[in-house]
Amino acid sequence: GVLPVVKHMPGHGRAGVDSHKSLPVVDTPRADLERIDFAPFRALRQMPLGMTAHVVYTALDPGNPATTSAAIIRDIVRGTIGFDGLLMSDDLSMQALNGTLGERASASLAAGCDLALHCNGRMAEMEEVAAEVPVLSGKPLARSKAALARLTEPSAPVDTDSAYVKFSEWLATA
Repeated sequence: GVLPVVKHMPGHGRAGVDSHKSLPVVDTPRADLERIDFAPFRALRQMPLGMTAHVVYTALDPGNPATTSAAIIRDIVRGTIGFDGLLMSDDLSMQALNGTLGERASASLAAGCDLALHCNGRMAEMEEVAAEVPVLSGKPLARSKAALARLTEPSAPVDTDSAYVKFSEWLATA
């Protein structure tokens, strides 16, 4: 009864800082990114939902993180990787991005994200973001409907007590 979200496109593994706190900059050549970093995303390109990375890739767009880079979203995420699912920004309230929350929302949508996410629950911030985003329509709406159409009912009810025990066992072995 849940859908997977492939994240953080086009890759976050080379980021040397936490994008919750500052903007990572990756100086890896494009050929290496395409051969190594993009491979898992190409393999998962048919998934219904994806999320961008608040990371600057100097070989792709030295001036913008992927979330606000039309070149990266168009040429890499939609092009090289071939992802055509619903693409959402990472949380706009993270410190990696510049500008007001409204400017961040507008920039992510202008770059090609279908949805602009704000996740910290602060009402004034949510209102600022909401004031800048349009009603879902066109290709983003079609992608949203296609993703939701992939939802299925669970084959059996979830036993949360049993799941918690199993989860605790996994954590104990990690």
